[in-house]
Amino acid sequence: MEKLDKIGLRIKKVFDGKDQCREKALVLSRQVIRLSSEIIKMTHRGKFPEAFGILKKSRKTLKDAQESLKIYSDIYYAGFLQAAEKEYAEASIFFSIIKKKNLPTPETLKIGESSYLCGMGEAIGEMRRYILDSIRKDKLTDCERSLDLMDELYYFLFSFDYPEPLVRGLRRTVDNARGIIERTRADVTNSVRQKRLEEKL
Repeated sequence: MEKLDKIGLRIKKVFDGKDQCREKALVLSRQVIRLSSEIIKMTHRGKFPEAFGILKKSRKTLKDAQESLKIYSDIYYAGFLQAAEKEYAEASIFFSIIKKKNLPTPETLKIGESSYLCGMGEAIGEMRRYILDSIRKDKLTDCERSLDLMDELYYFLFSFDYPEPLVRGLRRTVDNARGIIERTRADVTNSVRQKRLEEKL
């Protein structure tokens, strides 16, 4: 049937275009996730110029991924792009916290709100790692400041009580953050007590 053949060709053309864009966006999204991990690693090591350079590269890569799916909303919201946005948000927020800069916003990062909030929740885990490093370096003042900020971020995230389809994993992230903060608080409290005891001896 000639008419059916034409219909099939048109549909295949649409799917071919979608598949090509999807594959490109997948590769770029994986790059963003790898780059975001590198940003966090460099930030922990205090290599801030290197971290900032990778941050800019990650931003461009994410933009390319977003642009490649702009006309295909069904693929845009499939999940893998949001995972990349979340990792990018985590790295950007953590970098800003450690550098004591103003927090970036979803608008400045050009990502979705749920990706931003989940990324912020993941950054709380990196702050725990930063605090444990500070404890080992005997920088307890930094620990207490960071712990206060972890609390502030937690209560901010906790205030977003919306259905799961809107916040996309935020509740689970917030629950995990609460446990991370309580363990960190115990570590900081024990370290402060130990320090005071040593000073008395």
